Amino acid sequence: MEQRSQWGTRAGFILAAVGSAVGLGNIWRFPYVAYENGGGAFFIPYLFALLTAGIPILILEFTMGHKYRGSAPLSFFRLGGKKAEWLGWWAIFVSFVISTYYAVIIAWAMKYTVYSINQAWGDDTAGFLFGTVLKLGDTPGEAGGLVPGVALPLLLVWVIAFIILFAGVKKGIELANKIFIPTLVVIFLLVVIRAVTLDGAGLGLTAFFEPNFSQLSNPKVWVAAYGHIFFSLSIAFAIMITYSSYLPKKSDITNNAFITGFANSAFELLAGIGVFAALGFMAAQQGVAVSDVASAGVGLAFVVFPQIISEFPGMNGLFGVLFFLSLVLAGLTSLISICETYVAGFSEKFGISRNKAVAFGVGLAAVISFLFATNGGLYFLDVADYFINQFGIAAIGLIEVIAIAWFFKKLPLFEEHANAVSDIRLGAWWQICLKFVTPLVLGYMMFGLLKLNLLKQHTDGDGNIIGNYEGYKDSFILYCGWFVAAGVIILGFIFSALKWNKNTDVDAYQHADGE
Repeated sequence: MEQRSQWGTRAGFILAAVGSAVGLGNIWRFPYVAYENGGGAFFIPYLFALLTAGIPILILEFTMGHKYRGSAPLSFFRLGGKKAEWLGWWAIFVSFVISTYYAVIIAWAMKYTVYSINQAWGDDTAGFLFGTVLKLGDTPGEAGGLVPGVALPLLLVWVIAFIILFAGVKKGIELANKIFIPTLVVIFLLVVIRAVTLDGAGLGLTAFFEPNFSQLSNPKVWVAAYGHIFFSLSIAFAIMITYSSYLPKKSDITNNAFITGFANSAFELLAGIGVFAALGFMAAQQGVAVSDVASAGVGLAFVVFPQIISEFPGMNGLFGVLFFLSLVLAGLTSLISICETYVAGFSEKFGISRNKAVAFGVGLAAVISFLFATNGGLYFLDVADYFINQFGIAAIGLIEVIAIAWFFKKLPLFEEHANAVSDIRLGAWWQICLKFVTPLVLGYMMFGLLKLNLLKQHTDGDGNIIGNYEGYKDSFILYCGWFVAAGVIILGFIFSALKWNKNTDVDAYQHADGE
């Protein structure tokens, strides 16, 4: 019988699960998605997606990890042998790729925490980011030289990750989340309180919350809600399966999933209030509409927000430090959870110690990550992120649900297991969501993505004819986009073909405390 590390407390697990979900992207992605898809009306499809896809899949992955007591590859192997194991490795290699560039964004946030003290970015925040900080080259696909100003904080990010992961589950990951998550919430609350007291904050909040109910008849709004829920909860990353495998015998799976899902949504709502209150202030200062200053992605965090911070009537430096420090904390909690997936996978597959798995897996990710700290790093990051998210995570989620629900027919078994330890009992709604609702929505999403990216020319939302993603060259999209998305699948099959170490009991999945 295997002896696995366990969380010290239930709160430790929940904080770690929420920490993995509340990442950098949630702070700037959700507000813009909601704003673009009906404002206050978007909360209707958002909540519907949370209850019919997000929480059901969380329950599925929590149950799977809790029952089979292994990393994603080992849990899938115990579920369906070699026919299923490759899915776990696919998810792990998707997480591996994400960790290589995710760490770089945390490094940017670290730098901007320091820049905030005296608003070193000046008046041209875009020029400062792309020119002074990133020293971005002109040709996508060419790495150029290493940018020391990015490489040094990136090294610090990895040092912190190594320290936490070497310390283990209870003394490392759990302890770090018990410090990082409460600190993050307190800091971000201070940011939000300051933002909503600014002149013009009401303009931003009105833009964010004002409902446009006509949008509810638009299928794209519902797809956007499901897409966001799927990506924001860290499902299909192998994270939730890995984390739940460390749960003790008597753990309320269903309740934990609801707490994790709603805690993540609460933070996203808080982020939306803070972001749009600040955008309303900026719009009022410039005498323009909120729509003229609202933007998505890293531009919001590293171009727009520095502008907002510079225009503050007071405490500019403090607000800036708090905002970017919150990004650092949110990023670190997610990075640790992402790395833990392949640390656990490598350790169990090859029978090596945890420390060796950390040294090899995280060390390799750290080395590769310096590609994104070069002059062309932002271009590589942009394409890799788009393709690994769109054709990695969404595809894994689709195949995972179909395989478990229809091919291996494990939903009744999982429902029985979850009900045996949970106060909130699962019923027909859970199986209906996973058998029909989630596959249909994810299938529709994948069809649309493939249609959009495989056709040489397509039209954007305004009817303009465009080519590749962001207009990049075919060769760059091919090797940095499609090859990466396909490569993680190939690696999944290769690693599943390798034999399990003889010290890993692949047939046993009893609880560590003796069930």
